[in-house]
This record gives sequence, C-alpha cells and structure tokens, in this order.
Amino acid sequence: MLPDLRDAFADFPKGQAGVRVSNGANLRAAMAPTGQLGCLAAALLGPNSRPVRAILFDKTAETNWSLAWHQDRTICVKDRVEVPGFDPWTVKSGKQHVAPPFALLTRMITVRAHLDDVPPSNAPLLFAPGSHTKGRVPVDRIDEVVRECGTRVCLAQAGDVWVYSTPILHASELATTPRHRRVLQVDFAAEDLPGTLEWLGV
Repeated sequence: MLPDLRDAFADFPKGQAGVRVSNGANLRAAMAPTGQLGCLAAALLGPNSRPVRAILFDKTAETNWSLAWHQDRTICVKDRVEVPGFDPWTVKSGKQHVAPPFALLTRMITVRAHLDDVPPSNAPLLFAPGSHTKGRVPVDRIDEVVRECGTRVCLAQAGDVWVYSTPILHASELATTPRHRRVLQVDFAAEDLPGTLEWLGV
C-alpha cells in the first residue's frame, strides 16, 4: 500500500503542516472495511465503520512544528445543524467542526499510516497510555494526567500503522533532524450522527 499512498499525495500542496483530504476517491478502497486501513477500524468498530476525517501531515525542515499535549475533541460535519450536546462550533479549512458529546469520541478510533521513517529524531507522536479513559480532560489538568499515565513514543518505519482511541492525549515535538515525516491520519466512526447532522466524510 505504501507506493499507492505516496502516489496519492504526490500532488498535494507542499509547505503546509496539515492538508485535509476532502476527496479521497483514490484512497477509498484502502479505507473501506475490507481495505488495508479500513480493516483495522472494522476489527475494532465493526463492519459499519467508515472514514469520517482524513488529514495528511508533512513535517519537514521548512514546516517543523511542535504540538502541545491535547485531546482531539471535534468532528467534521457537512453543515451546521444545532443539536443538543454538540457545541461549540468552529470553522477549520473552510469546513464546519463541532465538539460532540465526549461519549461519541470514545466510540471512534484514529489510524495513522506512516509514509516515511519516524525515528526518535523525526518527531514521533507521543501519547499517554490510558488517558482516553479519563474523559474530557480540562486543559489545566492535562499535565497532571500525562504524568499519571506516563508517556510512550510512536516510532515507526515507512509503511507502519498506529491505531489508537481518538480522544487519547497526544503531542508532538520539533524534529531534531528534520526531513519528511508524512503521516496520513484517518478518524473512523461506525454510527450516524443524531437528527439531520451528517459526517462530512472523506
């Protein structure tokens, strides 16, 4: 699958930290429940799992950033529809995002496919194991929860895939030896949203 992923993103904009995949037709087979990425989600969420958001991250010497410890707390939807429990609303890359009830996030998983090697010097993802069981962690308690849970490092070789619970606390440091660190990150869910609220999808 690795050559296919690299081909799929060959024409993506360069010099941007993250690029949202808004038309994933060339990746649809890989993200289907029987595909090479989708099968991992289906094994955990069931055959109704589907990709609901995908972002390509490309960390280089020119786009070398760090990311503080945080939880992913928003989802991407087609249109703004007021539904109890879904707020606040934000617009990112021209797309509507909303924070859903935290319980919904706990029923999602995130798949990260690495297009390049990620040794310790190339800004591997850091995560706090078990932090996804702590609920919505207030910002002023994040450091405390990270100390309690400890830290693990997601080293990877090109082609490796990491799967984790979407709301887990995670972070990323600056690369000390910057080079390409391309990662396709896909959020999966297996349920419809309430009312007329709809996933934007990939």
